[in-house]
Amino acid sequence: MENIFNQATIDIILPLFFALFLGMVIGTERVWAHKTAGMRTYALVAMGSALFVLVSNNMVQAYLGIRGLNPLIIVGQIVVGVGFLGTGLIFTKENKLMGMTTATALWVAAGIGMACGFGLYRLAIIATIFTLFIFIVLWFIEEQFRKSKLFTDNVNINAEQ
Repeated sequence: MENIFNQATIDIILPLFFALFLGMVIGTERVWAHKTAGMRTYALVAMGSALFVLVSNNMVQAYLGIRGLNPLIIVGQIVVGVGFLGTGLIFTKENKLMGMTTATALWVAAGIGMACGFGLYRLAIIATIFTLFIFIVLWFIEEQFRKSKLFTDNVNINAEQ
């Protein structure tokens, strides 16, 4: 059995992790600013974008030299189609935006599905693990921010302005 922790795996983990982390950093600021889309949403969008780029790069390399065949046309249509689907999941209820994380999660799931479809199983597994990290670990972190005194103080300061 092949060692899963080799250079090819690191080449997948690093871009996905950095995208996840940087998206999370932006989302942290959004939580502090009392915006609906927070750490998980931004982390999913950033990681999903990295995932689509990794899938595209792998497919260009796999089909290089085959005349008249461009697998990226299909990939592009999937991205647009799932984005349209996700838009239908976002709505407002009592002045609160709902469904944003679900929409972004579907978008990432489409990237995972594309990776599987192209046989990029390692990429798909790692992206799935990171997605679960976003849903589980970042949810707890966001809840702690929302409950923290710093967050409560910011709400009171912003309400007074």
